[in-house]
Amino acid sequence: MTDSASEITALVYRYCELFDTGRFEEFAAQFGHGQWHRADPGAAAARRWIEDNVHVYDGLPRTKHLTTNLTVEVDEEAGTAVARSYITVLQALPDFPLQPIFAGRYLDRFARVDGRWRWARREVIGDLYGDVSHHVRHRPGPADER
Repeated sequence: MTDSASEITALVYRYCELFDTGRFEEFAAQFGHGQWHRADPGAAAARRWIEDNVHVYDGLPRTKHLTTNLTVEVDEEAGTAVARSYITVLQALPDFPLQPIFAGRYLDRFARVDGRWRWARREVIGDLYGDVSHHVRHRPGPADER
């Protein structure tokens, strides 16, 4: 794996860690040069989307995001990269036993900015839904499946 592919892989995995540990400011900051899922571009918009849509319990979403089947394609000359992966989200609460609540795919674009790889766009495609009512405030629908 190239150094660039390793750096991008680390960004993909850090995304999960920051979200699951409730470090939402750091999570949102990853999108300072890009767009996350349904939020408008920029870190402030990503943070606002979390505040408006994600349930937290003592500061934590009580989730585990499991990223698998990751592929990274880098165009060193253009300073761009794309990545694809699968995502499975688990959740558990005292009155909600551990279970998968979501399975889908991430389609990612990255750009080299000031010599560092940054998120340009993360698209979340929902393939399978469980009970997401303890995770997000909206009910998944057709817009979530693209």
